[in-house]
Amino acid sequence: MEISHFFNRELSWVEFNYRVLEEALDKNIPLLERLKFLAIFSNNLDEFVMVRIAGLVSQVKSGYTLKIPPGFTPEKSLNKLQKRINQLVEIEYKCFTKEILIDLEKNGFRFYTSNNLPKKYITSLKTLFLKKFFLILTPMAIDQARPFPFLSGKSLNILINLKEQKKEEDLFAVIPVPSTNRFIPIPGDDSNQKFIYIEELIKLFADTIFKGYDIIQTCTFRVTRDAELSIDEEDAVDLLSEIEVQLKKRAKGTPIRLEIESSANNKLVEYLSQKIKFREGFYFSIDGPLDLSSFFDIVSINGFDHLKQEIFHPVPPKEFQDQKINIFNIISEKDRLIHLPYESFDPVIRFIEEAALDKNVLAIKLTLYRTSGDSPIISALKKAAENGKQVTVLVELKARFDEAQNIIWAKQLEKAGCHVVYGLVGLKTHCKMALVVRDEEDGIKRYLHLSTGNYNEKTAKIYTDIGLFTAKKSFGRDASSIFNLLTGFSDPPRWKKLVCAPLDLRDFFLEKIDIEIKNVKNGGKGKIIAKMNSLIDTKIIEALYKASKVGVNIQLIVRGMCRLRPQVKGLSENISIISVVDRFLEHSRIYYFNNSGEENVYLSSADWMERNFDGRVEALFPIEDADLIKEIKKYLEITLKDNQKARILQQDGMYIRKKQKNNEEIINSQKEIYNYILSNNKTPNKTKQTLFIPKMNPEEEKNL
Repeated sequence: MEISHFFNRELSWVEFNYRVLEEALDKNIPLLERLKFLAIFSNNLDEFVMVRIAGLVSQVKSGYTLKIPPGFTPEKSLNKLQKRINQLVEIEYKCFTKEILIDLEKNGFRFYTSNNLPKKYITSLKTLFLKKFFLILTPMAIDQARPFPFLSGKSLNILINLKEQKKEEDLFAVIPVPSTNRFIPIPGDDSNQKFIYIEELIKLFADTIFKGYDIIQTCTFRVTRDAELSIDEEDAVDLLSEIEVQLKKRAKGTPIRLEIESSANNKLVEYLSQKIKFREGFYFSIDGPLDLSSFFDIVSINGFDHLKQEIFHPVPPKEFQDQKINIFNIISEKDRLIHLPYESFDPVIRFIEEAALDKNVLAIKLTLYRTSGDSPIISALKKAAENGKQVTVLVELKARFDEAQNIIWAKQLEKAGCHVVYGLVGLKTHCKMALVVRDEEDGIKRYLHLSTGNYNEKTAKIYTDIGLFTAKKSFGRDASSIFNLLTGFSDPPRWKKLVCAPLDLRDFFLEKIDIEIKNVKNGGKGKIIAKMNSLIDTKIIEALYKASKVGVNIQLIVRGMCRLRPQVKGLSENISIISVVDRFLEHSRIYYFNNSGEENVYLSSADWMERNFDGRVEALFPIEDADLIKEIKKYLEITLKDNQKARILQQDGMYIRKKQKNNEEIINSQKEIYNYILSNNKTPNKTKQTLFIPKMNPEEEKNL
């Protein structure tokens, strides 16, 4: 297969982040929602620089020159990425300064700097500064005895050019900016809408720190470092301890990007460029406040509903509304689906909480990839162990940017009496499974929850995921086998229902694609619909090209990276690809194969990526009940009809919005899916927490 038939992975990701930025550019979206998308764009870009750009920089340093699709060396990839990222950052800040900030001020918000702060606020702010910030700041002078200090990645810092009074020698110092409370409320302001940036507050009163010196010039700057962990799992005696060590090293990674506020003079820019050996081309002069991801704090301010999107209340699934009915009786009746975030995550929490208290429950087993800081599921697992249940939790310590949090949970669970395991050497455990073993009158019975997303009640409000509750013996048997593979020594079983990576998941998909090809060759019809986060795996792409050539109709919904080049005559003309970017992060993985009308539908934790097939433990599970298949098909049908938030991938790798045809019904898929859930005899609980995005950590993003 010609490498020109594949898009460049990193450039494809950058175009995904541009689709996020487009939401901020859309003036039809409420103001604080636009600000939220700017914050998401900024946070996404930080992680991309820390991981993907850093990886390419390492390849260049090591002399790696092998070309990657579509024929780029790492050096060429970096040059193209640098150019495109520069364009997007310019668009980002133009949007912020020329549109968002102006509209925020029209709505009563003020974000002051040291240059535009009204004099009437200076006295009260100085009092605040001297009583609090003066006591916690650490100025770092730079001279022959004190070299340029090490500065943590992504932190804000202030470079100060100063001179001793009556002397001409240039001196420099750095003040690291505290990482919390970026927006300092103006004392005495009852509106809760007037702020000064903390770095600007420090600049304003920096002379109180450097008494006897004249401050000539200041500037805010920020370094982004390589954040990849280097762990030799095979030689690590204690994986948990090794990751703790590596996390400390992450903060000291190689500088990749340098951001400096655009008002900095040439002397300060040249000084920082000499001291910080960042990747050439990754210097950014920023016209506005550095790190727009901090504006999550503003987006999450209570009130201002008129500046936010309409509220969607999570729908309590009707089958689980009666709290008096034992949840295991509900699951025993038939399989149930939970559509997040349209439906409430509460039944999943209830599943674990009831298991923790149920006297008939013998054991609970669960995989934990990412969870929240105050997880009720963690609390329930600890309670279960205290109640004498056998609790086994597989905690994935290598979940990127959640490693530290997962180490904390692992230690807490072990302290509570849970059996904590860390998976398999060389693999990340990414499958989402919760298994409850219960002793009942007719014998031991297994109850299972499988999902496309994490056991995290916070991301369950903002990520689209689908979970399945089942008590079918065949599903329970396979789930037990997966846990045995993860926690002990066990040969891979012959699966009845589930399919597991890295054993045979790719082969399973290739076989399903091949069946569609054979059906077309035999005179029938072939159809594939697949929804995922990323489409990267070349073997799957080649199989899809083969299917397209014989006439299989292929409709793909790929939120992020996609290396498949669609609509190429003689190669992929029967393949269409859309990406949906809206208020919720599209995260569910759904795979539909027509199979001569039998309609096979599967859900999975896995994308079509090499890492999911070869480097992770993943699970794929079938949807068997006719009514549930109907639900999934409706979900896909609505998404494919989206003409508001869907973009169509073109042959050149660019995306264009779907054009609304004359008199065509307006379809926003996320709104329509929510309405479909409501119409399915479910009613929203007005007291439930709304689905606006809370302040997020970098993980929760996560890669993604």
